[in-house]
Amino acid sequence: MAQRLAGKRVLVSMAELYMGPATIDLFEREGAHVVADRRDLTRPGAAEAMVAEAGHIDILVANLACTIDPYAPTQDIADDAWHHMFDTMVHPLHAMCRAAMPQMYARRKGKIVVFGSASGIRLVKGVSGYSAARTAQVGYVRSLAGEAAPHNVQVNLIAQHFTRNPSYFPDDFAESAECAKWLEDCPAGRLATGEEDALLALFLASDESDFVTGAMVPFTGGWHL
Repeated sequence: MAQRLAGKRVLVSMAELYMGPATIDLFEREGAHVVADRRDLTRPGAAEAMVAEAGHIDILVANLACTIDPYAPTQDIADDAWHHMFDTMVHPLHAMCRAAMPQMYARRKGKIVVFGSASGIRLVKGVSGYSAARTAQVGYVRSLAGEAAPHNVQVNLIAQHFTRNPSYFPDDFAESAECAKWLEDCPAGRLATGEEDALLALFLASDESDFVTGAMVPFTGGWHL
């Protein structure tokens, strides 16, 4: 069976966090040359440097996760925590896309896959800062997708929840009684594996999705309904 990303160069941000490990593993098995970047993208110019150093990019995987506990009542969210959400998940998204678009436009070919969150498309109490940043990603992807479509560049977002990953659902939490309580709200009644999520990203990164753009694809086991 042919590898679906054979010969493609893929840049994955925050590679050790969130959906980075599962995506890198699957994409490499599908023939991609993956540039797995681990730098702190909150530093000025870091996202632009990441793209420049990667060189040719066929597929940009915007894998962005906050690195602090997002749970707090709105009145208790400190300014630095609020800014952290946007500094880690919104500003780098724009910076890396802005840097990558010219080469994709020039070739009239490219894919951008954003690992977002279902908190950007559904009400979630107690995480207003996190939800605000994830919702900003949704608005950004919709607008960018409309601009990029005439250039044959597709931009899509995975709105996920209840998925095993090292940032939000690590193995120790996934096996805990607390996680089991959370899963009472998930119609599917289980966590997704990282590979299941990465398989959706694989479709959005492949030539099979050339007519799919501006989509916010729920990956939640039915929780978004």
